[in-house]
Amino acid sequence: MTGREEAEMQVSELDLLSSMFPYDKEFVVTDQLAVAELKHYVENPSAEMPSSKVQFILNVKPEVSNASMVEFSMACALPFRYPTVPPEITVRSSLLSRSQQVHLNSDLKMYLMENCCGEPCMLSAREWVKDHAAAYVGKELSSSSESASNAMQSEDTIFTRLWIYSHHIYNKQKRKNIIDWAKELSLTGFSMPGKPGVVCVEGLQSSCEEFWSRIRRLTWKRILIRHREDVSLEGGEHAEIQKQRKFSTLEEKCFDAHGTRGNHMDLGQLYRFLEEKGCADIFQMYFGVEGH
Repeated sequence: MTGREEAEMQVSELDLLSSMFPYDKEFVVTDQLAVAELKHYVENPSAEMPSSKVQFILNVKPEVSNASMVEFSMACALPFRYPTVPPEITVRSSLLSRSQQVHLNSDLKMYLMENCCGEPCMLSAREWVKDHAAAYVGKELSSSSESASNAMQSEDTIFTRLWIYSHHIYNKQKRKNIIDWAKELSLTGFSMPGKPGVVCVEGLQSSCEEFWSRIRRLTWKRILIRHREDVSLEGGEHAEIQKQRKFSTLEEKCFDAHGTRGNHMDLGQLYRFLEEKGCADIFQMYFGVEGH
């Protein structure tokens, strides 16, 4: 299945969900811009791949006698390869303890891996939650299953590195936002202002995605994720995360600015900087030529 065929199936399924659950409380798209990008990609053969996964929430009331008291929230994200690969779903409820929530989500993940590859499956996933989730409330876990659930949660820690391209970065407030938001989210990397603009951030996946969510909502002539790297970390300990980092902090890098407005950087110096950090292959992804 091609990427465009996968995208078409995602759009069709989103339209179906929207028609089946017309009320805001049932189906909530949390990133309308990502949906717009996906539809643009489907409708325009020359369009580039979307830069962000579509994310939404399905709220579910299970079929139990006291259902009015119970609601489960399914936070859903569609990977670019969905439905070839399963969707990413996390179920939450105020009635679930941490261990119960981990247990529920590990069982749902297993169900998705066994039943949801190759065909759209958000409705069947919703039905699974509707039929099974209430049983996890108040469920006592044995110490062995609890430790197994905790281990699975630890295994799910993902380290991400985003390589962001912008047509240009001049605005001082935007440049300040990049630095401030990265520090707030414990991200490292670098930002190169000018034309073009280059930003790299690395850290926990959730923090990188929050950074991208904020940045892309600013006004840009053009901005996109040129490349992303995701690494699953066993254990997810601080030391493991630090080991993956190629940068120690996030700073603005200027490489002998020149041009009439002083807005063009020396790309040879950028290449050498990337080479020192073990990222030289990224240069060709940005500029289409080998660096030197």
